[in-house]
Amino acid sequence: MKLELNIQNKKLELIQWLSTLEDSTIIEKIIALRNNESKDWWDSISESEKESIEQGLNDANSGKLSSHSSARKLYEKWL
Repeated sequence: MKLELNIQNKKLELIQWLSTLEDSTIIEKIIALRNNESKDWWDSISESEKESIEQGLNDANSGKLSSHSSARKLYEKWL
């Protein structure tokens, strides 16, 4: 409940600030941010990244997985 109230307060602060804002550059940046928020991240990654993700999903669906403990052993020196 407290977190929700805090977010509501921040929204009200932003609304108040926006209502007094006269810098069109900042307003355009805010609009661009809002427009980018609705874009799907999948559309912003490369074809090779998409292929890699799809291969990983296919491997997982086929049962080609390693256990967490095996992965930890393999990458232990970096953890």
